[in-house]
Amino acid sequence: MNAAAARKAAGGGMARAPALVLALVAAGAFLISYNFFAMLFRGGAGGGIGAAASAGTRDPVVAMPAWMREAADTEARRRPFHVALTATDAPYSRWQCRVMYFWYKRMQARPGGEAMGGFTRVLHSGKPDGLMDEIPTFVVDPLPAGKDHGYVVLNRPWAFVQWLQKARIEEEYILMAEPDHIFVKPLPNLALDNDPAAFPFFYITPSKHEKIIRKYYAKERGPVTDIDPIGNSPVIIKKTLLEKIAPTWMNVSIQMKEDKETDKIFGWVLEMYAYAVASALHGVQHILRKDFMIQPPFDTRLGNTFIIHFTYGCDYSLKGELTYGKVGEWRFDKRSFPDRPPPRNLTLPPPGVPESVVTLVKMVNEASANLPRWDDGI
Repeated sequence: MNAAAARKAAGGGMARAPALVLALVAAGAFLISYNFFAMLFRGGAGGGIGAAASAGTRDPVVAMPAWMREAADTEARRRPFHVALTATDAPYSRWQCRVMYFWYKRMQARPGGEAMGGFTRVLHSGKPDGLMDEIPTFVVDPLPAGKDHGYVVLNRPWAFVQWLQKARIEEEYILMAEPDHIFVKPLPNLALDNDPAAFPFFYITPSKHEKIIRKYYAKERGPVTDIDPIGNSPVIIKKTLLEKIAPTWMNVSIQMKEDKETDKIFGWVLEMYAYAVASALHGVQHILRKDFMIQPPFDTRLGNTFIIHFTYGCDYSLKGELTYGKVGEWRFDKRSFPDRPPPRNLTLPPPGVPESVVTLVKMVNEASANLPRWDDGI
């Protein structure tokens, strides 16, 4: 080896040695810092930050400490949302709206209900009805005659377009809700800035219908997985985002309904797919919150949920056995009351029926017992 080569080899070895030392020093510094801050958060060495946190606070590197979670919850309560409930003037819609609004007011008044701001029933029947003095209501026009093709929920996106254009909405966020939603506890703002929060529906499966979806969401837009498995409700979303999405949602809904193949495949959930597609077209994806709501009878426990969605019929034998698809010896199904509200003091389910169904019936009973002129079906 000549002198130059020897110097190069020696220099390379000397360069590698300091690098190794620096790496070891960096690793040591990380471990010291980690242990120091972990000790503080755990409440070691005389308490420190951990003394202010609740007992059982976990390692901050592994999970968010309790005090940070509490701070996030407090921030969520500072961001109120406006509840927008789309409805018709049919008796079937009216009695559900009354129950929904009753429990909204109850939960809004409880501790933790600070984010539950104003409330508007967006009535897309084109004229006032008997609930104007009971529920804050904004009347909008239905679609032109025949445009909904007998699919009444096609009026929902058009109703939102009108309401957003004409109404004065003070809150920065909006919760899109439906008449068959019952709040079971105060709802915080689950959205995070420009990331809306939504409930994932097991039956909204864009990836299984890629051929249909591509009619409205071209390949150039991105993968079908960009489309969330959601409908428009329940969704908490920034008003500015919804103002952009709503017209697209309306147009896509109408296009889907007028396409025979799409209408046949999507059926009664067509408008839900339209909202999911419209959101993706605007580059909006949602935080999926399974705890947003439950759907009896398939969801049997309340857990940590905020809303009961009573869209399905609940049929049981007198032994408490589910007889879904067959009228039960005991049943509660909203469709049993298309022209009038349910009678007051509905019979409670038999022993063995899950708490979700029992709670639903008790809450309907409590609302009907306290609402005036319930039997009149106003």
